[in-house]
Amino acid sequence: MIKRITCLLMLLIAHNLIAQQGEDKLGIWYMYFGMNKISDRFSIHTEAQFRYYEMNDNFNQLLLRTGLNYHINSDAIATIGYAYIETDPSFENIPGQSLLFENRIFEQFILKNKVWKLLFEHRFRFEQRFLHEQDFTDYENRARYRLQITLPLNKTFFLNFYDEIFLNLQNDPFGQNRLYAALGIVLMENLSVQLGYLKNHFTNANYDRLQLAIFYNPDLRPLLKKKPE
Repeated sequence: MIKRITCLLMLLIAHNLIAQQGEDKLGIWYMYFGMNKISDRFSIHTEAQFRYYEMNDNFNQLLLRTGLNYHINSDAIATIGYAYIETDPSFENIPGQSLLFENRIFEQFILKNKVWKLLFEHRFRFEQRFLHEQDFTDYENRARYRLQITLPLNKTFFLNFYDEIFLNLQNDPFGQNRLYAALGIVLMENLSVQLGYLKNHFTNANYDRLQLAIFYNPDLRPLLKKKPE
């Protein structure tokens, strides 16, 4: 028990140090998102993110996520999925620094609606988080809500904004808040890119991050229905 409490305190101290370091640095997140339609009702979510504390330097986090989407209708999607995350819990680029590993299960519900030209998306997500760092293990629950607004400028360019709040279901309720704005470009019907700016607010710190995201949503139904010759 004493060893477990000590490991927990060390982890909390490490995360508090993050809150005091690197606030003056501009970091960057490289991201890929995919929604691969496999039937009229189902699609597969694919996602990969590479995050850095500084521009193309000082590794922060690797996030890999997938899930099965059920399309209730064109404006409502339910998802269950899994994510694997590796996090460097220290801003200092220390050789041999131990990583925080996380296995995460999540449930998600998305609602969409349109007002004038504005496209609104409400995303509700619940997460069960299994954390591990050296001899320390922990389990946490978290709830997230994101309001996203997209404004098409023409057939090629659009603006995208969102605000997302993270709520811990144990200890202090407030986890973080993310405020985002981006310019998007539609390259083809199922492919777009976004270049954006993220303000990531924690209780004791604020971080500035650029985001470069690729969205690729291929329809796999023709391939799955194709009969072998």
